Amino acid sequence: MTTHRPTRRNVLLGGLGVAAAATLTACTGTRGATSAPPTPTFGAPSPVTPSAGQKVVEKALTAKPATLDLGGRSVATWAYGDTAPGPLVRATAGDLLRVTLDNQLPAETTIHWHGIRLHNAADGVPGQTQDAIRPGAKYAYEFTAPDPGTYFFHPHVGVQLDRGLYAPMVIDDPTEPGAYDAEWILVLDDWIDGTGTTPDEVLKSLVGDAGQSTGPMNGMDGMGGMDHGSMGNMGAAPWGDAGDVTYPLFLINGRPPTDPEVLTAKPGQRVRLRIISAASDTIFTVALGGHRLTVTQTDGWPVQPAEVDALYIGMGERYDAIVTLKDGVFPFVARPFGKTSGGQAMALVRTGSGTPPGADTSPKELSRQVLIGSELKPAASAKLSAREPDAVAQLTLDGSMKPYRWGMNGAKFGENEPLTVKAGQRLRIDARNLTMMTHPLHLHGHTFALPSGLRKDTVLMAPMQSFALDLDADNAGDWMVHCHNIYHAEAGMMIALNYTA
Repeated sequence: MTTHRPTRRNVLLGGLGVAAAATLTACTGTRGATSAPPTPTFGAPSPVTPSAGQKVVEKALTAKPATLDLGGRSVATWAYGDTAPGPLVRATAGDLLRVTLDNQLPAETTIHWHGIRLHNAADGVPGQTQDAIRPGAKYAYEFTAPDPGTYFFHPHVGVQLDRGLYAPMVIDDPTEPGAYDAEWILVLDDWIDGTGTTPDEVLKSLVGDAGQSTGPMNGMDGMGGMDHGSMGNMGAAPWGDAGDVTYPLFLINGRPPTDPEVLTAKPGQRVRLRIISAASDTIFTVALGGHRLTVTQTDGWPVQPAEVDALYIGMGERYDAIVTLKDGVFPFVARPFGKTSGGQAMALVRTGSGTPPGADTSPKELSRQVLIGSELKPAASAKLSAREPDAVAQLTLDGSMKPYRWGMNGAKFGENEPLTVKAGQRLRIDARNLTMMTHPLHLHGHTFALPSGLRKDTVLMAPMQSFALDLDADNAGDWMVHCHNIYHAEAGMMIALNYTA
């Protein structure tokens, strides 16, 4: 996905946004397969009036069944329009966004604006912030995005993320001068829908009858019988066992490596890469053959520039990088970590003549210095103010592969007690991964700071790894904390974070 904009922006802090408004009455919310009924109802939130001088950015989206051509392979899926990824939503920090979703799916859905610190009512979690949107209904999300950066959006219902329902979102900074010639948005995905099964069938095969794993079968990555809650086989460093699902395809911007997108530029040009992982069960190792990347942001927040050969990116993470292009044809590769089937994802960068590499090309950068994103150092402008925590919450990531059970604080979502915080507090979440799998931990409505001060909203937690995550409770509401492996989340690896009086 290519856009050419001569200027780019960096960091702007603004208000935390407003609300979501329904254009048609929605239905009673549903939290997904692991929820405990009954769920509350919300009705239609009040429409939002822009403040004086505030720019309004409007967008219309349609979620519907679609048939996609993936390199000559026709797949039936659900998408925003007729493509996956869906259309880019772009605005400037401080703008009021009005995005209307027309649900033409045969199921309820929502949109979650991943990484955006918006008002609680617009967060898109059925049963927690809104009623799910019925088939045939429309819903208008209205919010102000305060922080510039690279984001994306997707449903928060069941395993709908593992279809074609995802799209990039960019919030520009009006103060950034821009120091590059072009911008490329690269959306990574693991694909299984319409290839003989669906994500719902995959989830069912993983969970099995009465919550029991049924052992290796279509949709599983050959780990049946392994107890990830024990100190068994750690798997390959640094992520151990990193996924459960065997995918036949891996995509960049909706295209497989046999039919890659070609990104064109001139030798010597500086390009900003916005790399987004919309994957559901896959960690990727990313590299541009023949080049080193200078990482400048993670999850929208600036870091001290780090020059690397390659980087790991987990489900829900985003990285921005600058690269100065050489002359020729080069592969941009996203290799699935710990998975041996399905090949890899690839796009091509062309700045001159040359023969394109094959779909199985292996850039040498993949075996050199690979960045672990949590080791980046924050830019001074991204740091939280120095302050001791007012409260500490304990959070454990628990579970096993067989039986396929995942949870937080010893129970699955709907059976665990919410974390709580009071407005104005500095909350420290002591997060501990007690499993033998890596989990991308994602927080809604806020960003957190790692002990180094690095700001993120999604962080990869390796087996048995712990992090002290600090956040400022400045965005009241009922929020979610969950693993962004969609199958782990739907099996129960979620917990609420609720503000109390």
